Formats: sequence, C-alpha cells, structure tokens
Amino acid sequence: MERVSESSLMGFVLLGFSDHPHLEAVLFVFVLFFYLLTLVGNFTIIIVSHLDPSLHTPMYFFLTNLSLLDLCFTTTLAPQTMVNLRGPENTITYGGCAAQLYISLSLGSTECILLAVMSLDRYVAVCKPLHYVVIMNTRLCQQLASISCISGLANSLIHATFTLQLSLCGNHRLDHFICEVPALLKLACVDTTVNELVFVVSVLFLLLPPAFILISYGFITQAVLRIKSKEARHKACSTCSSHLTVVIIFYGTIIYMYLQPSNSYTQDQGKFISLFYTMVTPTLNPIIYTLRNKDVKEALKKLLSGKLCSLQM
Repeated sequence: MERVSESSLMGFVLLGFSDHPHLEAVLFVFVLFFYLLTLVGNFTIIIVSHLDPSLHTPMYFFLTNLSLLDLCFTTTLAPQTMVNLRGPENTITYGGCAAQLYISLSLGSTECILLAVMSLDRYVAVCKPLHYVVIMNTRLCQQLASISCISGLANSLIHATFTLQLSLCGNHRLDHFICEVPALLKLACVDTTVNELVFVVSVLFLLLPPAFILISYGFITQAVLRIKSKEARHKACSTCSSHLTVVIIFYGTIIYMYLQPSNSYTQDQGKFISLFYTMVTPTLNPIIYTLRNKDVKEALKKLLSGKLCSLQM
C-alpha cells in the first residue's frame, strides 16, 4: 500500500520526446495545428448535421457521434501533450494519468464499436434500401449508439483498473507522451502476466468489430455487383467509400501499434505512430466525409451562404 500511495503522490514524469529536444518545438506546432483542425472539422460536421434537415438520417446521426468521440478523445490528450512539450517539467499527476487512461480507453473502444455499427447502417442502406427507414429507426439508432458507449466504458473500466492496481515500486518515469497501458506495464515491479492477458483479450475483443465490418462489406459487395445500373452502382459505392476509408485508417493504425511484435520497431517509432493515431486520425474523419460526400458539401455551402440559419428561423 505504501508503494501505491507513493506513486499516487508523486505522479508520473512523461519522458515523451525528451530524447529529441530539437523536435519539441516542431511537435508542439504539429499537435496544436492538428488539434485545431480536429476542433474545426468535427464541430463543423456536428453543426451541419444538426442544422440541415436533409442530414437528419441514421448515417449522419452516427457520423455526429463519431465526430463527438473524436473531439473528446483528442481533447483528453492534446492539451496535456502540448503543456509537456513546452513546459519546464514533463509531469502529470497520478489522478490526471488515471483520468486520461480511463477516458481515452473508453472513447477509443467506443469508436471501435461505433464503426461496426456504421457498417451495419451501410449494409441495410445498400442491401435492403426499401426497408432502410423502417429498420434503422430512431429508437434502434439510439440503442446502437448506447451499446457502443456502454461496451467502450466496460472495456475501459476493466482494462484501466487492472493496470492502475499494479505496484510500481516508486517507478514514475513513463517512457511515452501519454498514459498508455503498455508503457505503464513496463513500470511495474511485479508479475504482469494477468495484465498482459487482459490486454490481449481486450485487443481481441476490439478485433470483433472489424471482423463484423468485413462480413458486412462482403454482403454489400455482392449486392453492388448485382446492380445493373452504373449510376445506381456508383451511388451505392459512394455511400460506403467514406466509411471504409475511415475504417482502414483507424484499424490499420491500431493493428500496426498493438499487434506487431514489440521488437519490430523502436520505442521512438512507437511514439510517433501513437502521435499519428491520437492527433492526426481524428482530423482525417471530417475531411474524408466532407471531400467524398456530396450531401455534406451541399450542406456546407448552405451553411456558408447563411441558408441553414434562415431555415431554423
């Protein structure tokens, strides 16, 4: 108990990119730039989806939830990262580290489930278009969004709690720029076999959504190939391309981070991959959906011209 309380009082030193002091100013600008882009891009998606009646559909309901997750996820990590990059002491309190761990795990896990839910929405839209409105009703959409949140929260509570209960024996120099499970496990001075098993089970659990996504897109591909009209086929593909691009970037980064052998890349490379995942990926989602989606483009044009505001009067 003394060791636990010692860690609680001391907090952690986030080593981050201290081995590359000449990069810290550049990385500060990098994080700030992408954080601002994330705020602007995702707030734009949320506002446009709310103001334009033509976007009051299940697809944009889930997209709004995705944008909200990305906003909260980045806000959980970016400000602390910028403080440590420019501050004299790269420290975080034990409570701050615990909060960051719980919240980021919960939001990241929720996004994994939500992307699978969005693939279900695309499956119904393409494979059962005549029943789409009936199947993807408001109540079901809200229930699916709630299940995503509860699943993510449950995964975070189990995973983070097991990690934070480890005895660190006074070790408080965390070789990362955020509080992350693998980095915390390296500080433990006790057997971490159980924690590593929990981590593996957690990662495997989060691999179920991409398996569901692959199955959904398998059925979608079959349905699209049966469509004879080129215009209808192009429309069906365009409704799925944005989501599929986001899925590939999101899961591609996670798989590269967590499912490779630890000796396949250096610790510094792992930090830069984490930096891309935590700061860049949330920025790409609104850009992808804006550039590849005519409905969002039209809604943005209306918003900029002030027509949306007049619709709400």
